[in-house]
Amino acid sequence: MADHKQKPWGGVFDGETDPRVERFSESVSFDHRLAEHDIRGSVAHARMLASTGMLTPAERDQIVASLEQIGQEIAAGRFPFRQELEDVHMNIERALIDRIGDVGRKLHTGRSRNDQVSTDFRLWIRDAIDRLDGLLANLQRAFVDRCDRDHGVILPGYTHMQRAQPVLANHYWLAYCEKYQRDRDRLADGRRRVNQLPLGTAALAGTSIPIDRHFVAKELGFEGVVANSLDSSSDRDFAIEFAFTLSLIAEHLSTWAEEWILWSTVEFRFLRLPQAYCTGSSIMPQKINPDVLELIRGKTGRVIGNLTSLLVLVKGLPLAYNRDLQEDKPRVFDSADTVEACLELAAAVVTGAELNRPAIVERLERGYLDATTLMEHLIKRGVPQRTAHEIIGRLVATAMKRDVPLAKLDAAEFQAAHQALDDSVFKVLGIEQAVLAFTSEGSTAPAEVAKQTTAWKTRLQME
Repeated sequence: MADHKQKPWGGVFDGETDPRVERFSESVSFDHRLAEHDIRGSVAHARMLASTGMLTPAERDQIVASLEQIGQEIAAGRFPFRQELEDVHMNIERALIDRIGDVGRKLHTGRSRNDQVSTDFRLWIRDAIDRLDGLLANLQRAFVDRCDRDHGVILPGYTHMQRAQPVLANHYWLAYCEKYQRDRDRLADGRRRVNQLPLGTAALAGTSIPIDRHFVAKELGFEGVVANSLDSSSDRDFAIEFAFTLSLIAEHLSTWAEEWILWSTVEFRFLRLPQAYCTGSSIMPQKINPDVLELIRGKTGRVIGNLTSLLVLVKGLPLAYNRDLQEDKPRVFDSADTVEACLELAAAVVTGAELNRPAIVERLERGYLDATTLMEHLIKRGVPQRTAHEIIGRLVATAMKRDVPLAKLDAAEFQAAHQALDDSVFKVLGIEQAVLAFTSEGSTAPAEVAKQTTAWKTRLQME
């Protein structure tokens, strides 16, 4: 059994810890990922203690040098993490003490593992937010890059998975840019709340040791300090908010993946996926399966599940710190890893895919995508919207019975439906003319899409 005197909290105990408890309660198997951030936080803490007179400059330099050496060993994979020391924080502190003795024991002055882990976790999430923002920007650039390649291509837009109105392909691509921009905005907004320093709030009530929290905040690049020590010790809303944003990113990736899975089927034939991101069948030699897209869609459930776990984790915790909070990191780590991997592959798939233009054009006139444009043509001639809707609906029914587009109906039939439907209708019927008829801001009108494409290129620094 482990010697309880080797524990950082062992002074009050007169017995040893059951090894089953050590295996059950350890977190170093996953929180070792915080090692770099733990060392950064400890270096800043040591420098602060020296600035307030709690360490001499020589002690500070000795601690900092040893911590940096430990960090190098961890980065090189040469550092032996020990389960009996529970977590990454105590593993690093024990190594420091073993190397420099009593000077190392002074490092924990004025802090608790409670505020220490919260600081490390915030630093880790802050770095993850910055990585994710870069990956989202890369995915946006992949979609904007398609705008030059797919210029002028018209696609059927859908509602209820039924053909609705024609839209430019570029309008589709920019729609995804808008979604991912909101995700980036949420990350940036959440980063402000993450970027508040908890170190110095100690276990729950603060400390009587003279410390300078703003010194540490400046050293670590935090925008400010957490105002209430009880709040800081007890909550993980910054981590849950991050997990929520990750869930929304995953949702947006999943809906895109679902659409492209459909578009790549023989039934649609809109899209050819890059084979480097597909797999085959062990029994059916003709299969080219969209496994990457299916996994992106499937992993979304995992990310949402992690968010749910976090919400349940904190729902009944009283103030202040409770050991339950140890379980927050595996969920956040997993969600961040999953979304990062999905984003990396998503950008590659978007870049490598090709629209099957002949197949799209072949069936573009099916579905009466120009019916709404014809209705609005009638409205602009003074016919009430509800009346115009009914009139065009009857014309569509006639065309459907003959299995022909609206443009194939006779001029006399349009006149019979309403006197305002003269030969001018043929200037708005047909998919290309229907697209040209759009004028509203934010629509699929070619001029609007061109303006938005230029704006996105500027925003993403692509020009």
